[in-house]
Amino acid sequence: MALAGCTVGPDFVRPDVATNADYSREQLTTTAQADIAAGGAAQRLVAGMDIPGQWWTLFRSPSLNALVEEALRANPDVSAAQAALRQANELVYADQAALFPSVSGNVSKTREKVSGVASGFPTSPILTVSSASLSVSYAPDVFGGTRRQIESSTAQAEYERFQLEATYLTLSANVVNTAVSLASVRDQVVATEAIIRLQSEQLDLLDAQRRLGAIADTDVLTQQTALAQTRATLPPLQKQLAQTRNQLMAYLGRFPNQDQGERFNLASLHLSQALPVSLPSAIVGQRPDVRSAQAQLHQASANIGVATANQLPQFSITGTLGSTVAGGTQLFSAGSGVWSLVGSIVQPLFDAGKLEHRKRAAVAAYDESAARYRGTVVAAFQDVANALRALEADADALNQQVAAERSAQASLDLVQAQFRLGAVAYINLLTAQQTYQNTVLARVKAQAARYSDTTALFQALGGGWWNRTDVNPATAGSPDRFGLP
Repeated sequence: MALAGCTVGPDFVRPDVATNADYSREQLTTTAQADIAAGGAAQRLVAGMDIPGQWWTLFRSPSLNALVEEALRANPDVSAAQAALRQANELVYADQAALFPSVSGNVSKTREKVSGVASGFPTSPILTVSSASLSVSYAPDVFGGTRRQIESSTAQAEYERFQLEATYLTLSANVVNTAVSLASVRDQVVATEAIIRLQSEQLDLLDAQRRLGAIADTDVLTQQTALAQTRATLPPLQKQLAQTRNQLMAYLGRFPNQDQGERFNLASLHLSQALPVSLPSAIVGQRPDVRSAQAQLHQASANIGVATANQLPQFSITGTLGSTVAGGTQLFSAGSGVWSLVGSIVQPLFDAGKLEHRKRAAVAAYDESAARYRGTVVAAFQDVANALRALEADADALNQQVAAERSAQASLDLVQAQFRLGAVAYINLLTAQQTYQNTVLARVKAQAARYSDTTALFQALGGGWWNRTDVNPATAGSPDRFGLP
């Protein structure tokens, strides 16, 4: 029992993050506010605020909530990740069984004709031999190689667990972003159709003026060209709308023809006015990709112990108890008992360096995993920093786009009135129309960016998986049913 406590190899310790690590030099506290209903609210960043498990509900859209929940139930990637976790858990159970004795039973009956010449009998007798035995074998884990193997497979199960969490997070973020894209493209279509109506009305006015001889044919032709160019922007938007809907159906586990007509517009989504910013020290425990990289590092550490234990003596104990009788007698009768007890120690003496090189390979694999872990942590901080910067910049951009659109609208109204009075040339009207069209579409895209930035922040912070209540317990439980380390 004392020897069983000797577990070779390093004990895993999660690497520390640099104490001065942070997301940026300047702390962002509040974003700019735009004077527009959808996507214009200022957002306050709260350091250390917890993240809800169903973070997408903060957009306050029942339709969006229903789509995310459907995707988490029906998406094939989720089913595959859940199955991978179940497989990893079962492999842990299989490895844990090596700590316990194995018991097997054997019953056999043999009927055999024996050579009389070989046996010394005058004839060749036919013998019947019956036997029954119970075998017990046990390999004491003296140097902890079995425990390190269990530790390795448990770390693999932990990796699969956080791969599943990463799948949940990525899928929910993709559904939200796709819904935002649908809303953005739909609003762009609506805005383009409104601009087409405006240009059509202007074309009718120009045509009437041409018939009166007030303007030349070139102005009418130029307006016709501008109208055709604007109409030509509709098919690409409609194509983008259809392809985005097809992408949404794929996330939901549906086929394209199973579209149920869910519609989104930016006005139906709401920005959360308070956003969490997790402490830098907490981000490594929240991000599923960081936790997956940590599990791989843990597995690599345990594999060093396995490789080290393989270089040391291997112990085994085997015992057999049974009965063997000839035909016509009963098993377990007096004098029929047999037993054996075998203890063995195996120590590799010469293997041309195979085991040593396997150990060195395990150490190199650990170094690789450690480097990948550090890279994943750096990328996690980068993602949060990018999301925070995007929140600030895109809020400012929307504020300016709203101002630009209103200025372009006022300019267009003024130029239209002046053109009717003959005070300005047609080229001024055309320029005002194009400027207004560009500012409207830019404003819609800037609105959508605010929602996407909010989604990116929740995703960069880990998505609040630790607060979730909608995970199937069968896919999230610990595999350590024996309470082993």
